[in-house]
Amino acid sequence: MNPGDHPDFFYIYKKVFAGKYIEKQKIVAIASPAMPPKSTSLIVVIPCFREPDILKTLDSLAECNHPNGKVEVIVLINHPEDALPQEVVFNKKTYEDVRYWHKVNHPFFTIPDIEPIPLPKKWAGAGLARKKGMDEAARRFNTLNKPDGLIVSLDADTLVDKNYFEEIEKHFQNNSTHIGATLAFRHQTEGVEPKLKEGITLYEKYLHYYRGALAYTGYPYALFTIGSAFVVTAGAYVKRGGMNRRKAGEDFYFLQNLTRQGTIGEIKTTCVYPSARVSDRVPFGTGPILQKWLDGTENLNLTYNFEAFARLKTLFDRKEGLYKISELNYNRLLKSLPEPVSEFLIHDGFYSQLSGLNKNCSTLLIFQKRFFELFNAFKILKFLNYSHEKFYRKEDLYKQNERLQNISSNNYMP
Repeated sequence: MNPGDHPDFFYIYKKVFAGKYIEKQKIVAIASPAMPPKSTSLIVVIPCFREPDILKTLDSLAECNHPNGKVEVIVLINHPEDALPQEVVFNKKTYEDVRYWHKVNHPFFTIPDIEPIPLPKKWAGAGLARKKGMDEAARRFNTLNKPDGLIVSLDADTLVDKNYFEEIEKHFQNNSTHIGATLAFRHQTEGVEPKLKEGITLYEKYLHYYRGALAYTGYPYALFTIGSAFVVTAGAYVKRGGMNRRKAGEDFYFLQNLTRQGTIGEIKTTCVYPSARVSDRVPFGTGPILQKWLDGTENLNLTYNFEAFARLKTLFDRKEGLYKISELNYNRLLKSLPEPVSEFLIHDGFYSQLSGLNKNCSTLLIFQKRFFELFNAFKILKFLNYSHEKFYRKEDLYKQNERLQNISSNNYMP
């Protein structure tokens, strides 16, 4: 049944939460059936391009304990419109395999029927594929008028714990104000050759170090941004403007921007297990980093000097003093800050940006919140790269992590 064939569709469409987003994005149903069961509370979205292990992921999901609500799993098989013939054939076979798997296994979840989708050459990639799937999930929740429906992002090479659905459901039942959550992750290492295993171990250590160091600075939105390990409510998804179309890093940009809307929790009671494979599909991310490690062009033993984070903390500790600050007092402040920080602020033209922020903040409380929308994760990364070009060099990962552990009492380290 098409959405428009449903007797209550037009009445529902006018009143539901995602109507404007769907109209603006020109979203149409791509799955059959077009409407999910009324008790659907959770939709998993899995982008899938040239994926040999998608059935292992489905097997892993099928072995999970059943949550209270109904579950759908959207497998968004896709390829660029100029894909090689063998890639198109591979995807068609994957589609047939998924349909057959669904037919013979009778899992507790349903897999809506979506044929392989060609994506425009300009935008084809992880971001647009994830967006297509998440848009369909939002549209489906819209037909049920469920802004609190959960859209779960997963990858086609990822396994999950048996309590995966239960713990996701429980988290949002216990934290009704949360608009999203990240999940614990550990890359698969069984059967992985030693050099690659060493690389993924170092990379995971780096991710935990970086997040912990961010938290130490006082940055309030330090979170993991792994595409296969996050959840967002349908209402927050459309309010944020949906997933972006970036070919890589779409998860990082999406989650960092989502922090402006509300609280993103952390689910530590279950775990997802992404593949530790190398990849040439995207310009950056886990796969390319591991490939560079194997090639010898990336040394994962080195990381950002902890001193850079400590110096940045001195600015964040004084952020209240930046509220309605005059240019004269700002220049005085610059002289009192560590040189790497003051030099970066000058290089970045930060006072002009700060003045714009101050004009739009009527109270200190509003300023304190919006300050980190200005000095966000993107600007922090910009500072780290600038300061390591001018003042620091990268240092041993384990030594920097030890420095953080010794000085910080936060709970972010493994």
